[in-house]
This record gives sequence, structure tokens and C-alpha cells, in this order.
Amino acid sequence: MNYLIKQASILGGDKQDVLIKDGVIAQIGAVEAAEGVQVIDAANLVLLPGLVDTHTHLREPGREDAETVETGTRAAAKGGYTAVHAMANSTPVADTAGVVEQVYELGRQAGWVDVRPVGAVTVGLAGKQLSEIGAMADSRAAVKMFSDDGICVFDPLLMRRALEYVKAFDGVIAQHAQEPRLTEGAQMNEGEVSSILGLPGWPAVAEESIIARDVLLAEHVGARLHVCHVSTAGSVEIIRWAKARGIQVTAEVTPHHLLLTDEKVRTFDPVFKVNPPLRREEDVMALRAGVADGTIDVIGTDHAPHPSEAKECEWGAAAMGMTGLETALSIVQHTLVDTGLLGWEDVARITSTVPAQIGRVADQGRPIAVGEPANLTLLDPAARWIVDPSAMATKGRNSPFAGMELPGSVRATFFHGHPTVLDGELATPRRVDA
Repeated sequence: MNYLIKQASILGGDKQDVLIKDGVIAQIGAVEAAEGVQVIDAANLVLLPGLVDTHTHLREPGREDAETVETGTRAAAKGGYTAVHAMANSTPVADTAGVVEQVYELGRQAGWVDVRPVGAVTVGLAGKQLSEIGAMADSRAAVKMFSDDGICVFDPLLMRRALEYVKAFDGVIAQHAQEPRLTEGAQMNEGEVSSILGLPGWPAVAEESIIARDVLLAEHVGARLHVCHVSTAGSVEIIRWAKARGIQVTAEVTPHHLLLTDEKVRTFDPVFKVNPPLRREEDVMALRAGVADGTIDVIGTDHAPHPSEAKECEWGAAAMGMTGLETALSIVQHTLVDTGLLGWEDVARITSTVPAQIGRVADQGRPIAVGEPANLTLLDPAARWIVDPSAMATKGRNSPFAGMELPGSVRATFFHGHPTVLDGELATPRRVDA
């Protein structure tokens, strides 16, 4: 089936027609509807390149009670995504060619988005010895990004060796910046609220000290470093300094760190328990400014679904993490676009173009131009909706935005020309042999 998107505002600019034929953008401009072409009225919609997430937890294999590749990628499609990077902390850990190929194949079979497995840096995420990095890079999954996310690669020598290794094939190490000794038993951000609540604090310096070390290691080696889920004002300053110095560092921020603060923890609702923790209002504003000036390169959802029992318990026993794929674009609009910090062209850069470049995903994040793959998202920026976790495609119900009214609704997602979402609802997956 071919599709004609009528009068879409491309990147928030001029309204034009876009013809999708055989999985690619065939024509842009004034296009007449032809027989056998399905017409989509996009007169009030913004057309963006399909979103690419640098940081998704799909849980499979091993934690299918929390999420599967099928359910997680359905959620991704509904959120406007056409590609996600699946983190390595599955069971077994994605530290071998066999596991990353399994995840890659599950993504192909599901057919909702392009699943790019992230390989573990160390065996079993244990931080003792390097994983099969070369074998994963040479596998059918062609892994380019490696991370022990959830656990910091703390040993500086091991981190140096990992950076040296991935440099050989233009890979990248995505670091979870958390100094372990400074965060033993930590439950929330260290500050006024933690003191009042009597919860062990998680100091900003635990994140900042690792980032400072790693940007210097990346400079020394001449390799690419990506900093996961930046959460403090100090981290933004260090990354800004590193970029000015010419170090090959990129960074991501999550939607929840762009909006929520540690004041939410006063409720003791475990839905607000996350790693890194929700920080102060000053940090939130610094993060937004960092995105606006390009210090922070991309939005990474850190979509982390958990079964209900892992969150419906006392704070100290609760798992850390929040869902995020289906709310990410709305939060970006709310915190960055509606505040005047970014335009839609900037949104395309931070949610699609640059994430694809970081992960070296060649056919994603491409310009909306004739001849390019039709990985596209149609958003209604005027829409308003109430977040209802029970209505989401993800298995996880642990959304910190539950009950909140958000702007912007994804109306359609095209994955290589195939509509995975139409009229705001899941349609059909793209067949593997398509």
C-alpha cells in the first residue's frame, strides 16, 4: 500500500504533501491522489522523522513479566519511534553474540520498530572483564553501542580498555555515571528533601565525578563516549567543558528529568523512584538549558518497565525505573517546545537525527526528503490527553505522569513506509520479509 500525507507541516514549517511509495519518500510538494493510494489528512499535524531512542529496556530475554520485545516495541511505535536501542541488562545479559542476535531477531519478527541491541561492556555486568565486544560488533546485530547501564563501569583501566576496543570499529561506550561508593544505600537525591524525609541521599558529585573522569579517558584514547541520563547541573557544565575542548562526548537526558523534581518523593510513591534520582528544580532548568544550547545532544527515554509488585510496595523495597516511550514526545513538547526553548526542527535533531548518528543507524534519522526511507511520525501538537498507564501498550504501569494532562498526540507512525500507528492507534507491524 502507498500513502499520501496531505498538507503536513514538515518540521513545523511549510505545509506540503508527502507521497510514500514502496517504503520510501517518493514525492514532496503538491501531489494529486492516485488510485490505490491511501490519503491521510495531516492539515493540522507536524511531520517529523521517526523517533530514535538511545536508551530502552525491553527486558527480554528473561524478564518477560516486566516487558517483551513485542510489547516494548508496540509502545515505541505508539510513541512515534521507529528505532530503539535495547539495553543489555536482560537475563541472560546481552554480553555475547548469541544474545544480541536473539534480541535483534525478536525485533525483526515483531516488526514494530528497528531494534538495535546494546552490548554489555563487561561479562555479566560484573565490571571485572570485558565482554565479547568484537564478536557482538561482527554479529548480525552489528552492535555499535555498549553499556553496562544500571551499573557504572567503575574500574578506570577497564573503562579505558573498552574505549580503546570500540574505537577500532567506530563504536561507542554509553556510561551509567554513578560512583558506587558514594551511592551505597542511596534512595533519592541528596539535599534538603532527603534530609527532611530521612532517606539516604544520592549526591550529585557521584555522577559528576565519573563523567569528569570518563571525558578525560575518552580524550586520552580518542574514542567516542556517550553519557546516559544526565541529571545534574554540574554534569551539564562538565560536558559543556569537554565539548569545548573537542572531546568526542555525547549526552542524553530523560523526559522525566526535564520535568519532575525530588519534591515528588515527599509522597513516598515508589513510581518516583528512579536511577539516577529526580533532582532539584535548579537541575531541571540546567538540563533544559543544556538541551537548548546543544550541550545535551539527545533525549533518551530510559524506558524501564517493572511488574506491579516491584512498585506497589514500600519505598525502600521498590525497584528503580519509569516507563517513558509513550509519553516522551509529549514531555519534550511540554518542557522544550511550549516553553519556547526549541522549535520542531530542533526536536527532530534531538529525538531522531542525532540519536541515529550516535548509534550509527544508517537508515534512521534521515532528512524528510525524496528518496529517503519513510520512517516518519505525525504529531498533533494541539491535542491534549490524560496519561492512563492502563491504556498503554507497554506491560509496565509505572508511569510517573499518570493522571497528568500532556500536550501533543502521535497520530501516525510510518516504519519503512508501513503504518504501525494510524489515527492514534496501533495498526499492524511491518512483516519481516517486507
